This record gives sequence, C-alpha cells and structure tokens, in this order.
Amino acid sequence: MSAVSLPPVNPFAHKPSRTQALEKFVLGAFRAATYFILLCGLVVFADIIIKGVPTVVNGFKTTAQFPYVTNTFLFTAPESLYVFEHQGQAMEMGDKDYRAFREAAEAEAVAAGQPAPKFKATSYVYSAGGIWPCIVGTVLLVIGSMSIALVLGVCSAIFLNEYAKDGPVVRFIRLAILNLAGVPSIVFGLFGFGMFVIFCVWNVSLMAGWFTLAFMVLPVVITASEESLKAVPKGFREGSLALGATKWQTIRKNVLPYALPGILTSSILGIARVAGETAPIMFTAAYVVRDKLPWDVEKVGDFFFQGVMALPYHIYVVSSKIPQNEYTARVQYGTAFVFLAIVGLIATASILLRNNLRGRYKW
Repeated sequence: MSAVSLPPVNPFAHKPSRTQALEKFVLGAFRAATYFILLCGLVVFADIIIKGVPTVVNGFKTTAQFPYVTNTFLFTAPESLYVFEHQGQAMEMGDKDYRAFREAAEAEAVAAGQPAPKFKATSYVYSAGGIWPCIVGTVLLVIGSMSIALVLGVCSAIFLNEYAKDGPVVRFIRLAILNLAGVPSIVFGLFGFGMFVIFCVWNVSLMAGWFTLAFMVLPVVITASEESLKAVPKGFREGSLALGATKWQTIRKNVLPYALPGILTSSILGIARVAGETAPIMFTAAYVVRDKLPWDVEKVGDFFFQGVMALPYHIYVVSSKIPQNEYTARVQYGTAFVFLAIVGLIATASILLRNNLRGRYKW
C-alpha cells in the first residue's frame, strides 16, 4: 500500500488560545449587555407610548367656534375629577363641568317644583383637565436656562481656550468645572434656593429657576464648547492674524462658526438634563397648581418673577403625592408621553440646526 501524504503544516496558521477565547466571551457579554439595555429602554418607551397616546387622543373634542377642534388634555389646566351616577348613568366630569352640570340640574329641578337632586360624587385630584400650564412652564424653563447657559458657557470656553495662559489657576478652574459636572441636581436646587430665592429675593420664580438650571448644565456646556474650539485647526487662526485681523475678529469670524456644531451638541445634552430635572425647580421655580399662565400679568417685569408649573414636577406630584388609582395612571402616562415628545422636538430642532451648520462650515 502507498503511504498517504499529509499536507504540510502552515507555521503561520491561526492557533486558538485561551486569551482569544476569553476575549470573544467578554466581547459577547458586552454585546449582550448593550442589547439588553437597549431592549429595556425600548420596553419603557413602548409602555409610555402605548398607555399615554390614548390619553392624548381621547382629549380631542369638537367646538362650535374656530378652530372647531381642540384637545382638552393639551390645552386646559389640571382639575379634580368627579365620578358620579345621574339617572342610572355613570358620569365623569372635571371640576368646572361638574359644578356647571350640578347647578343646571338643581335649577331645572327648582323650575319643575321638584326637590333638588342629590349628587354622591367621588373626587380624584389632578385626574381631569389637562397639562397646558405645565407645557408652557417647561418650554419657558428650557429656553431661558439654555440661553443663559450657552452665553455664559461659550464666553467662558473662549476665555479658557483662546485667552487664558496655561497655569495652576487655569488648571484648577478646569478641575473645578469637571467636578461640578458630577454634583447631584438636588445640591444645585438647594444652592439656587439659598442664592436666588432667599439672598437675591427673587422668590419662587422663572428667574430663579433659569439661573439654577443654567448653573447646573454650565459645566457640560463649558467643557463641550472648549473641546469644540480646540478642534478648529490653528491654521485658521494664524492665517487670519497674518492678514491683519485682531484676535477677537479671528475668533468671531474664523473660529466660532466652525465650532458651533460641537457647541450645539452640548446644548442638546443640556436640554435633555434641564427638561427632566425635578429637584432644582421644586425649590426655585415650580408650583403644584397655578391658575394663571405666565403672560397673564399686569406688569412686564412680573413675568420673570412668578412661579410656573412644569411637566416633571407635575409627574412627580401625580405619581407620589396623591392617592393612586386608574384615573391618575392615565394622567401620569399621558403627561410622560407629552413630556418625551416635547424634549424630542427641541432636541431634534437642535440636531437639524447642528447638521445644517456642519454642512455649511467644512474644512
């Protein structure tokens, strides 16, 4: 019999080892953990959407006047819900409608010479009406605080990156900024309460909430803005200075426009944090219930020094400070859905603006 010839052994062939097997296992574990986290997030968002959308959709009502369609959940204030029976029919009404219905029924009974009907109603706080004042307050808090944070943050970043010389003081400032980014929001709330509400005598107001939230996101804005400025090539500065431009003209014309996309990225992160905070506005800006909207004031200056309602604080109150039942649950999910939609819209607008600037300023 002829001997079977074996193929030559390749000395460079891949040889499995324990280290490579361990790396594959760790990589698989990281991938599984990532997918699990994403799945958990999708489940939470799906739960909010599935349970929150009916609350918003059921709020649509027709009206006799223009625009002939309205949404009572989005465009009315929170009310107590009254659940009662009338002539064998179960009914649910908000506080205003219930009072009007009761007065009309009593007047009708008196006109017919009959005794006034007795209503045995069960009331549920914040389970009727809508969240319009909360929407207005949240949007005002986000716009005002982010405007302050962007102005102060970009100016600070320009000074640290373009003007300040590296030294112990500048390094200490940068370290302090990084440390402030990790401070809990409740600490900023107590700081805002002591500084703006008491010391500055602004009381619980929009102004106090603006500055408290602005200081809370300021470290993120400064850090991201400084990194965006560092990313702009030095040749842009040197070329501008060589042509006779001043330092400020160079920064304004040749540095800031190219750093704006990165600065807007920091604003997106700030919006998500500002809009979702409850503790800071609880001490400085938010009321549980406020009858008037922010622009219903006698003087223009009063607009800045009045408290507002806000979506995260409303969710907190409805979820933990009142008895829980099926009626409060639909308000909770409806408010959470609208809150996510508003934050998503603001963040999407910032992303679109950032992408537009990226396409306009390229190097």
